Amino acid sequence: MNNNSKKPVPLSFKPNMDEVAMRWNAFYEGEIIDRPIVCVTAPREGFKDVKHVDVCDYYDKVCGDMDATIERVIRSAEATFYGGEAVPGYTPSMGPDEIAVFCGGKLGWSESTEGRIYTNWSKPIVDNWEDSLPIKLDDANPLWQRLLEFYRRAVDKMAGKMLLVPPDLHTNMDLLSALRGPERLCMDLLDQPEQIDKAMLDARAVFPKVWDAVREAGRMDELGYCNGVYSMEGAAILQCDFSCMISPEMFRRWVLPALEEEAEIVKHVIYHWDGPGALVHTNDLVSSKGLHTLSYVPGEGHGDHTDYIDMYKKLQKGGKAVQVGGSIDQVKHMHRELRPEKTLYSTYASSQSEAEELLEWFVKNT
Repeated sequence: MNNNSKKPVPLSFKPNMDEVAMRWNAFYEGEIIDRPIVCVTAPREGFKDVKHVDVCDYYDKVCGDMDATIERVIRSAEATFYGGEAVPGYTPSMGPDEIAVFCGGKLGWSESTEGRIYTNWSKPIVDNWEDSLPIKLDDANPLWQRLLEFYRRAVDKMAGKMLLVPPDLHTNMDLLSALRGPERLCMDLLDQPEQIDKAMLDARAVFPKVWDAVREAGRMDELGYCNGVYSMEGAAILQCDFSCMISPEMFRRWVLPALEEEAEIVKHVIYHWDGPGALVHTNDLVSSKGLHTLSYVPGEGHGDHTDYIDMYKKLQKGGKAVQVGGSIDQVKHMHRELRPEKTLYSTYASSQSEAEELLEWFVKNT
Protein backbone atom coordinates (compact mmCIF):
# COMPACT_ATOMS: atom_id res chain seq x y z
CA MET A 1 0.00 0.00 0.00
CA ASN A 2 1.22 3.48 -0.86
CA ASN A 3 2.17 5.39 2.30
CA ASN A 4 3.23 8.60 0.59
CA SER A 5 -0.07 10.43 1.09
CA LYS A 6 -0.19 13.64 3.10
CA LYS A 7 -0.83 13.24 6.82
CA PRO A 8 -4.42 13.93 7.89
CA VAL A 9 -5.17 16.88 10.13
CA PRO A 10 -6.28 15.81 13.65
CA LEU A 11 -9.97 16.44 14.41
CA SER A 12 -11.44 16.65 17.90
CA PHE A 13 -14.70 15.13 16.59
CA LYS A 14 -12.74 12.26 14.98
CA PRO A 15 -9.58 11.50 17.01
CA ASN A 16 -8.32 8.51 14.96
CA MET A 17 -7.81 10.26 11.62
CA ASP A 18 -4.48 8.49 11.00
CA GLU A 19 -6.24 5.12 11.04
CA VAL A 20 -9.11 6.49 8.93
CA ALA A 21 -6.70 7.75 6.27
CA MET A 22 -4.88 4.40 6.21
CA ARG A 23 -8.11 2.50 5.61
CA TRP A 24 -9.36 4.88 2.90
CA ASN A 25 -5.99 4.71 1.12
CA ALA A 26 -6.18 0.91 1.17
CA PHE A 27 -9.70 1.06 -0.31
CA TYR A 28 -8.58 3.29 -3.19
CA GLU A 29 -5.78 0.85 -3.98
CA GLY A 30 -8.07 -2.19 -3.96
CA GLU A 31 -6.67 -3.51 -0.69
CA ILE A 32 -8.12 -4.27 2.73
CA ILE A 33 -6.75 -4.18 6.27
CA ASP A 34 -9.12 -6.20 8.47
CA ARG A 35 -12.60 -5.20 7.29
CA PRO A 36 -14.27 -3.18 4.52
CA ILE A 37 -14.84 0.56 4.68
CA VAL A 38 -17.75 1.17 7.06
CA CYS A 39 -19.26 4.62 7.63
CA VAL A 40 -21.61 4.42 10.61
CA THR A 41 -22.98 7.31 12.63
CA ALA A 42 -24.96 7.41 15.85
CA PRO A 43 -26.10 9.86 18.53
CA ARG A 44 -23.33 10.54 21.02
CA GLU A 45 -24.19 10.01 24.66
CA GLY A 46 -24.71 13.13 26.76
CA PHE A 47 -26.09 15.32 23.93
CA LYS A 48 -29.81 14.52 24.03
CA ASP A 49 -30.88 18.17 23.84
CA VAL A 50 -28.86 18.98 20.70
CA LYS A 51 -31.03 19.22 17.60
CA HIS A 52 -29.73 17.45 14.50
CA VAL A 53 -28.97 19.90 11.69
CA ASP A 54 -30.37 19.13 8.25
CA VAL A 55 -27.35 19.60 5.99
CA CYS A 56 -29.71 20.11 3.01
CA ASP A 57 -31.52 23.11 4.46
CA TYR A 58 -30.92 25.17 1.35
CA TYR A 59 -33.12 28.10 2.32
CA ASP A 60 -31.10 28.68 5.47
CA LYS A 61 -27.86 28.57 3.48
CA VAL A 62 -29.10 31.04 0.87
CA CYS A 63 -31.00 33.43 3.12
CA GLY A 64 -29.96 32.75 6.71
CA ASP A 65 -27.17 34.02 8.94
CA MET A 66 -24.01 32.19 7.89
CA ASP A 67 -22.28 32.34 11.26
CA ALA A 68 -25.34 31.12 13.15
CA THR A 69 -25.77 28.25 10.69
CA ILE A 70 -22.15 27.21 11.10
CA GLU A 71 -22.46 27.22 14.89
CA ARG A 72 -25.55 24.98 14.71
CA VAL A 73 -23.70 22.59 12.40
CA ILE A 74 -20.76 22.37 14.81
CA ARG A 75 -23.04 21.62 17.77
CA SER A 76 -24.82 18.92 15.76
CA ALA A 77 -21.53 17.32 14.70
CA GLU A 78 -20.24 17.34 18.27
CA ALA A 79 -23.36 15.38 19.28
CA THR A 80 -22.72 12.71 16.63
CA PHE A 81 -20.51 9.63 16.88
CA TYR A 82 -18.62 9.10 13.62
CA GLY A 83 -17.73 5.42 13.59
CA GLY A 84 -15.43 3.52 11.28
CA GLU A 85 -14.45 5.64 8.30
CA ALA A 86 -17.22 8.22 8.72
CA VAL A 87 -15.69 11.70 8.93
CA PRO A 88 -17.52 14.77 10.28
CA GLY A 89 -18.14 17.07 7.34
CA TYR A 90 -20.43 19.81 6.09
CA THR A 91 -21.20 21.45 2.77
CA PRO A 92 -22.52 25.00 2.34
CA SER A 93 -23.99 23.80 -0.98
CA MET A 94 -27.06 25.90 -1.78
CA GLY A 95 -29.12 23.64 -4.02
CA PRO A 96 -28.95 20.97 -6.71
CA ASP A 97 -28.86 23.49 -9.57
CA GLU A 98 -26.64 26.06 -7.88
CA ILE A 99 -23.94 25.89 -10.56
CA ALA A 100 -26.55 26.72 -13.21
CA VAL A 101 -27.47 29.78 -11.12
CA PHE A 102 -23.79 30.72 -10.93
CA CYS A 103 -23.85 30.66 -14.75
CA GLY A 104 -26.86 32.96 -15.11
CA GLY A 105 -29.82 30.81 -14.12
CA LYS A 106 -32.59 32.12 -11.90
CA LEU A 107 -33.20 30.49 -8.52
CA GLY A 108 -36.70 29.11 -7.92
CA TRP A 109 -38.06 27.69 -4.67
CA SER A 110 -40.46 24.88 -3.86
CA GLU A 111 -43.58 25.62 -1.84
CA SER A 112 -43.24 25.55 1.92
CA THR A 113 -44.12 22.23 3.54
CA GLU A 114 -44.94 22.26 7.26
CA GLY A 115 -43.34 25.69 7.57
CA ARG A 116 -40.14 24.69 5.78
CA ILE A 117 -38.97 25.33 2.21
CA TYR A 118 -37.23 22.11 1.24
CA THR A 119 -35.51 22.61 -2.10
CA ASN A 120 -34.82 24.91 -5.03
CA TRP A 121 -33.90 24.72 -8.68
CA SER A 122 -32.71 26.87 -11.56
CA LYS A 123 -35.38 28.27 -13.86
CA PRO A 124 -34.37 27.64 -17.51
CA ILE A 125 -33.05 30.71 -19.32
CA VAL A 126 -31.85 29.32 -22.67
CA ASP A 127 -34.32 29.98 -25.51
CA ASN A 128 -31.81 29.01 -28.18
CA TRP A 129 -28.21 27.89 -27.89
CA GLU A 130 -26.89 30.12 -30.63
CA ASP A 131 -27.69 33.27 -28.65
CA SER A 132 -26.78 31.78 -25.25
CA LEU A 133 -23.28 30.43 -25.77
CA PRO A 134 -20.73 30.52 -24.34
CA ILE A 135 -21.83 29.27 -20.92
CA LYS A 136 -19.60 30.90 -18.32
CA LEU A 137 -19.25 31.05 -14.57
CA ASP A 138 -20.25 34.58 -13.50
CA ASP A 139 -17.64 35.58 -10.94
CA ALA A 140 -19.83 38.47 -9.77
CA ASN A 141 -22.91 36.32 -9.18
CA PRO A 142 -24.10 37.08 -5.60
CA LEU A 143 -24.93 33.46 -4.77
CA TRP A 144 -21.54 32.28 -6.03
CA GLN A 145 -19.78 34.88 -3.91
CA ARG A 146 -21.92 33.90 -0.91
CA LEU A 147 -20.96 30.25 -1.36
CA LEU A 148 -17.25 31.09 -1.34
CA GLU A 149 -17.66 33.33 1.70
CA PHE A 150 -19.58 30.53 3.42
CA TYR A 151 -16.63 28.18 2.82
CA ARG A 152 -14.12 30.76 4.10
CA ARG A 153 -16.07 31.39 7.30
CA ALA A 154 -16.86 27.73 7.87
CA VAL A 155 -13.29 26.52 7.47
CA ASP A 156 -12.07 28.96 10.11
CA LYS A 157 -14.81 28.08 12.62
CA MET A 158 -14.67 24.32 11.97
CA ALA A 159 -10.87 23.99 11.88
CA GLY A 160 -9.65 21.17 14.11
CA LYS A 161 -13.19 19.79 14.52
CA MET A 162 -14.58 18.75 11.15
CA LEU A 163 -13.97 19.05 7.41
CA LEU A 164 -15.74 20.81 4.60
CA VAL A 165 -17.43 19.00 1.72
CA PRO A 166 -17.43 20.09 -1.96
CA PRO A 167 -20.71 21.53 -3.29
CA ASP A 168 -23.39 19.62 -5.17
CA LEU A 169 -21.58 19.07 -8.47
CA HIS A 170 -24.44 18.95 -10.96
CA THR A 171 -22.17 19.91 -13.82
CA ASN A 172 -21.66 18.43 -17.34
CA MET A 173 -25.08 17.69 -18.89
CA ASP A 174 -26.97 18.38 -15.66
CA LEU A 175 -25.81 21.97 -16.05
CA LEU A 176 -27.24 22.15 -19.58
CA SER A 177 -30.50 20.56 -18.40
CA ALA A 178 -30.93 23.18 -15.70
CA LEU A 179 -30.24 26.06 -18.09
CA ARG A 180 -32.36 24.78 -20.98
CA GLY A 181 -34.96 22.56 -19.27
CA PRO A 182 -34.81 18.76 -19.55
CA GLU A 183 -37.61 18.34 -22.10
CA ARG A 184 -36.18 20.90 -24.53
CA LEU A 185 -32.66 19.55 -24.04
CA CYS A 186 -33.88 16.06 -25.00
CA MET A 187 -35.15 17.45 -28.30
CA ASP A 188 -31.92 19.40 -28.83
CA LEU A 189 -29.87 16.22 -28.61
CA LEU A 190 -31.76 14.95 -31.63
CA ASP A 191 -32.31 18.17 -33.57
CA GLN A 192 -29.07 20.12 -33.04
CA PRO A 193 -26.33 17.84 -31.70
CA GLU A 194 -23.57 20.13 -32.98
CA GLN A 195 -24.84 22.92 -30.72
CA ILE A 196 -24.79 20.48 -27.80
CA ASP A 197 -21.17 19.66 -28.65
CA LYS A 198 -20.34 23.35 -28.20
CA ALA A 199 -22.45 23.74 -25.06
CA MET A 200 -20.83 20.69 -23.45
CA LEU A 201 -17.36 22.10 -24.07
CA ASP A 202 -18.45 25.22 -22.17
CA ALA A 203 -19.96 23.15 -19.36
CA ARG A 204 -16.77 21.13 -19.03
CA ALA A 205 -14.77 24.34 -18.72
CA VAL A 206 -16.95 25.48 -15.80
CA PHE A 207 -16.15 22.47 -13.63
CA PRO A 208 -12.44 23.12 -12.90
CA LYS A 209 -13.14 26.79 -12.15
CA VAL A 210 -15.76 25.85 -9.54
CA TRP A 211 -13.60 23.06 -8.12
CA ASP A 212 -10.47 25.20 -7.80
CA ALA A 213 -12.27 28.17 -6.24
CA VAL A 214 -14.09 26.04 -3.65
CA ARG A 215 -10.95 24.05 -2.90
CA GLU A 216 -9.09 27.27 -2.17
CA ALA A 217 -11.89 28.86 -0.12
CA GLY A 218 -12.26 25.70 2.00
CA ARG A 219 -8.49 25.09 2.30
CA MET A 220 -9.13 21.53 1.20
CA ASP A 221 -5.62 20.86 -0.07
CA GLU A 222 -4.38 21.62 3.43
CA LEU A 223 -7.10 19.95 5.50
CA GLY A 224 -8.56 17.19 3.30
CA TYR A 225 -11.80 16.40 1.48
CA CYS A 226 -14.88 14.67 2.85
CA ASN A 227 -18.13 13.71 1.15
CA GLY A 228 -18.92 10.06 1.79
CA VAL A 229 -15.37 9.92 0.44
CA TYR A 230 -12.33 10.89 2.47
CA SER A 231 -8.93 11.84 1.10
CA MET A 232 -6.13 14.31 1.62
CA GLU A 233 -5.52 14.24 -2.14
CA GLY A 234 -8.97 15.23 -3.43
CA ALA A 235 -12.37 13.50 -3.28
CA ALA A 236 -15.95 14.16 -4.35
CA ILE A 237 -19.22 12.71 -5.52
CA LEU A 238 -19.84 13.14 -9.26
CA GLN A 239 -23.12 12.59 -11.04
CA CYS A 240 -25.33 13.13 -14.06
CA ASP A 241 -28.98 12.66 -13.16
CA PHE A 242 -30.00 13.67 -16.69
CA SER A 243 -28.39 10.45 -17.95
CA CYS A 244 -31.60 8.53 -17.19
CA MET A 245 -33.19 10.37 -20.14
CA ILE A 246 -30.63 9.55 -22.83
CA SER A 247 -29.37 6.56 -24.79
CA PRO A 248 -26.01 4.84 -24.24
CA GLU A 249 -24.79 6.38 -27.50
CA MET A 250 -25.60 9.88 -26.25
CA PHE A 251 -24.04 9.07 -22.88
CA ARG A 252 -20.81 8.01 -24.58
CA ARG A 253 -20.76 11.09 -26.83
CA TRP A 254 -21.44 13.78 -24.26
CA VAL A 255 -21.55 12.63 -20.63
CA LEU A 256 -18.90 9.96 -20.15
CA PRO A 257 -15.98 12.07 -21.47
CA ALA A 258 -17.01 14.91 -19.16
CA LEU A 259 -17.27 12.60 -16.13
CA GLU A 260 -13.87 11.08 -16.82
CA GLU A 261 -12.39 14.55 -17.18
CA GLU A 262 -13.94 15.62 -13.87
CA ALA A 263 -12.68 12.43 -12.21
CA GLU A 264 -9.12 13.15 -13.31
CA ILE A 265 -9.36 16.55 -11.63
CA VAL A 266 -11.02 15.29 -8.44
CA LYS A 267 -8.82 12.15 -7.99
CA HIS A 268 -11.06 9.96 -5.76
CA VAL A 269 -14.64 9.60 -6.94
CA ILE A 270 -17.94 8.08 -5.94
CA TYR A 271 -20.39 8.20 -8.85
CA HIS A 272 -23.95 8.93 -7.71
CA TRP A 273 -25.95 6.69 -10.06
CA ASP A 274 -29.59 7.66 -9.72
CA GLY A 275 -32.60 5.52 -10.55
CA PRO A 276 -33.51 2.52 -12.73
CA GLY A 277 -33.64 4.65 -15.87
CA ALA A 278 -29.87 5.11 -15.64
CA LEU A 279 -29.15 1.36 -15.59
CA VAL A 280 -28.83 1.39 -19.39
CA HIS A 281 -25.38 2.92 -18.85
CA THR A 282 -24.07 0.04 -16.71
CA ASN A 283 -21.53 -1.25 -19.22
CA ASP A 284 -20.13 2.22 -19.90
CA LEU A 285 -19.79 3.01 -16.21
CA VAL A 286 -18.01 -0.28 -15.55
CA SER A 287 -15.51 0.46 -18.33
CA SER A 288 -15.11 4.12 -17.32
CA LYS A 289 -11.83 5.63 -16.18
CA GLY A 290 -11.60 7.33 -12.80
CA LEU A 291 -15.05 6.51 -11.41
CA HIS A 292 -13.70 4.39 -8.57
CA THR A 293 -16.94 3.60 -6.73
CA LEU A 294 -20.46 3.28 -8.14
CA SER A 295 -23.23 4.28 -5.75
CA TYR A 296 -26.54 3.10 -7.19
CA VAL A 297 -29.68 4.73 -5.77
CA PRO A 298 -32.74 2.61 -6.61
CA GLY A 299 -35.24 5.40 -5.98
CA GLU A 300 -38.61 5.42 -4.29
CA GLY A 301 -40.59 2.24 -4.96
CA HIS A 302 -37.69 0.32 -6.49
CA GLY A 303 -36.48 -1.66 -3.51
CA ASP A 304 -33.47 -1.51 -1.21
CA HIS A 305 -29.78 -2.08 -1.89
CA THR A 306 -30.23 -5.68 -0.72
CA ASP A 307 -32.38 -6.25 -3.81
CA TYR A 308 -29.44 -5.49 -6.13
CA ILE A 309 -26.75 -7.80 -4.77
CA ASP A 310 -26.38 -9.68 -8.06
CA MET A 311 -25.78 -6.39 -9.89
CA TYR A 312 -23.20 -5.31 -7.30
CA LYS A 313 -21.37 -8.58 -7.79
CA LYS A 314 -21.20 -7.94 -11.54
CA LEU A 315 -19.93 -4.40 -10.97
CA GLN A 316 -17.21 -5.71 -8.65
CA LYS A 317 -16.29 -8.44 -11.12
CA GLY A 318 -15.88 -5.66 -13.70
CA GLY A 319 -13.39 -3.89 -11.44
CA LYS A 320 -15.54 -1.28 -9.71
CA ALA A 321 -16.10 -0.75 -6.01
CA VAL A 322 -19.66 -0.18 -4.82
CA GLN A 323 -21.27 1.92 -2.11
CA VAL A 324 -24.26 0.30 -0.42
CA GLY A 325 -26.35 1.22 2.57
CA GLY A 326 -29.27 0.23 4.73
CA SER A 327 -30.04 -0.93 8.22
CA ILE A 328 -27.45 -2.77 10.32
CA ASP A 329 -29.08 -6.11 9.46
CA GLN A 330 -29.07 -5.22 5.76
CA VAL A 331 -25.37 -4.28 5.63
CA LYS A 332 -24.48 -7.48 7.49
CA HIS A 333 -26.46 -9.47 4.91
CA MET A 334 -24.69 -7.74 2.01
CA HIS A 335 -21.28 -8.29 3.60
CA ARG A 336 -21.83 -12.04 3.35
CA GLU A 337 -22.21 -11.66 -0.42
CA LEU A 338 -19.92 -8.84 -1.58
CA ARG A 339 -16.15 -8.49 -1.87
CA PRO A 340 -14.91 -6.61 1.21
CA GLU A 341 -12.06 -4.78 -0.53
CA LYS A 342 -14.53 -3.37 -3.10
CA THR A 343 -17.43 -2.36 -0.85
CA LEU A 344 -18.16 0.84 1.07
CA TYR A 345 -20.94 0.44 3.64
CA SER A 346 -23.05 3.31 5.00
CA THR A 347 -25.46 2.87 7.90
CA TYR A 348 -26.82 4.36 11.12
CA ALA A 349 -26.89 3.00 14.66
CA SER A 350 -29.11 3.87 17.58
CA SER A 351 -26.15 4.37 19.92
CA GLN A 352 -22.36 4.59 19.97
CA SER A 353 -22.13 1.14 21.55
CA GLU A 354 -24.24 -0.37 18.78
CA ALA A 355 -22.01 1.27 16.16
CA GLU A 356 -18.86 -0.06 17.85
CA GLU A 357 -20.36 -3.55 18.05
CA LEU A 358 -21.06 -3.41 14.31
CA LEU A 359 -17.43 -2.53 13.55
CA GLU A 360 -16.25 -5.45 15.71
CA TRP A 361 -18.68 -7.74 13.86
CA PHE A 362 -17.20 -6.70 10.50
CA VAL A 363 -13.68 -7.51 11.73
CA LYS A 364 -14.76 -10.94 13.00
CA ASN A 365 -16.65 -11.75 9.81
CA THR A 366 -14.18 -10.58 7.19
